[in-house]
Amino acid sequence: MLAWPAAFAAPAIVLEGPDELVAWMTPRLPEEAPAPRRLQAMLEEMLATEGYFSPHFAMSEDEGAWHVRIDPGARTHVAGVDVDIDGPVDADTRKRLIAAWLLPAGQPFRQEDWSEAKQQVLSGLLAVAHAGARLTDSAAEIDVEARQARLTARYDAGPPYRFGGLRVTGLHRYPASLVARYNRAVKNGALYREEALAALQSALLATPYFAAARVTFDRGGALAGEDGTLTAPVDVDVRERPAHRFGFGAGVSSNTGARVEAGYHTSNLFNRAWELDSGLRIEQKQRTAYADIMLPPDDRNRRHAFGVMFEATDIQGLRIDRHAFGVQTTQPRGSIEQRLSLNWERERRRPDGEEETVNKALVADVQWTWRRVDNPLDPRRGDVLQVQIGGGAKALLSDQNFVRLHGRWLHYVPLGKLDSLAVRAEAGATLAPSREGIPQDYLFRAGGAGSVRGYSYQSLGVEEGSATVGGRYLAVLSVEATHWLSPTWGIAAFIDAGGAADRPGALDPAIGYGLGARWKSPAGPLGVDLAYGQRAGELRVHFALAIPF
Repeated sequence: MLAWPAAFAAPAIVLEGPDELVAWMTPRLPEEAPAPRRLQAMLEEMLATEGYFSPHFAMSEDEGAWHVRIDPGARTHVAGVDVDIDGPVDADTRKRLIAAWLLPAGQPFRQEDWSEAKQQVLSGLLAVAHAGARLTDSAAEIDVEARQARLTARYDAGPPYRFGGLRVTGLHRYPASLVARYNRAVKNGALYREEALAALQSALLATPYFAAARVTFDRGGALAGEDGTLTAPVDVDVRERPAHRFGFGAGVSSNTGARVEAGYHTSNLFNRAWELDSGLRIEQKQRTAYADIMLPPDDRNRRHAFGVMFEATDIQGLRIDRHAFGVQTTQPRGSIEQRLSLNWERERRRPDGEEETVNKALVADVQWTWRRVDNPLDPRRGDVLQVQIGGGAKALLSDQNFVRLHGRWLHYVPLGKLDSLAVRAEAGATLAPSREGIPQDYLFRAGGAGSVRGYSYQSLGVEEGSATVGGRYLAVLSVEATHWLSPTWGIAAFIDAGGAADRPGALDPAIGYGLGARWKSPAGPLGVDLAYGQRAGELRVHFALAIPF
């Protein structure tokens, strides 16, 4: 291996001066120092972008490095600003954009702030109907001796624009009306909004139909209207996803054990853009076969779905075979998602040490989910609340009259810059003369990951024979603090308390506590917990993907 003599090595650059400037400049220096004059010119350019236009330098070479002492001099400040917007702009909009100028008089002049201030006004015009807005002139006059900067910016808003119709390209299997079903932002005849184009593009990318989507506004095809506005078409170019997809997988859960699964998905069932999601999952404690069909949204942004499921479980001494059929409608209403459903199911249950019974229920149900978090996959601040009300009646294909109430709440509080505190509360009640005749899906058990850690999955409930079955009441409370050691790894401390019973007075919360590891995986935070169940006197390992419901 060859090594250049030290005499031939490129000299390094060592800066001395105000700490803040040295810390900002050092990462921006080249690895090899240029000639002294070029080095000084480069440093002058860097300081000028921060508002220092009359710096002084003292350079010396020592042991193969250039030592540069910097005296930046006094900083230049903004002495005056002149911003004007030409064109038919709404008076309130003009006043608001000019008043929000980001580099007002009295502020230090920085090139980055100057560029950002000019762009903000232009972006504001583009966002409010003026799709042809442009910056026509700008100047920053620097008085070095007075250390003052006078700023001028001129804009031409151009005429206001309106959205025309959608022109969709790239479709092969689907009709153009499918794109229209997901269009809640770009309305024909509405004033142009840049954010509306982005909203339509995001909506299309979130569907199961398109692998790529590009939404643009064709100002070149604009037509003038009698009111002085221009109407231009919106071009939507999409690339379709493959219509069929097969999947195979394996995994393990601390709740239901090891599993293998196979699935088939199509987004074009019967060539009607219906989405079919079906699969077979075999776990140690549970076996499931299912098929769900989801329709595209209607003109009220409702998504209708229906499906069928067959399931067999053997958990805590309770064996259940059940099959179910259901229909549901999901509709976002602002920050709340509403789900209406009607489900019929028949279960055959066999508790160890007890006789086999068959229960049937036709249940109408409504569920509201409200989310207000800073990050849906990794929240540190905000709330998630879910409320569910449903029930069945003997007069309508059910074996028991009952009303089921269930609620879950997650609250996140940031601790410092990275850490967080999470509070989880869950409560439920099935109002009925007794639990007899009610399928286990509409009763409650607790324990395991996502419930009370330190106890086996669904081990907290009502004893029937030697099995644990669901009770009519549920209460769970959990508090967890997470400290992040790095951007992707953290540790958590938690305490859970809760249980299920057949009457409120019999609720005797089981307590579990412990420590866990957290990893920010691409799919969301993954948790592995070691929990001690105080009542059971045992340590248990739990792991789960910690995404808010």
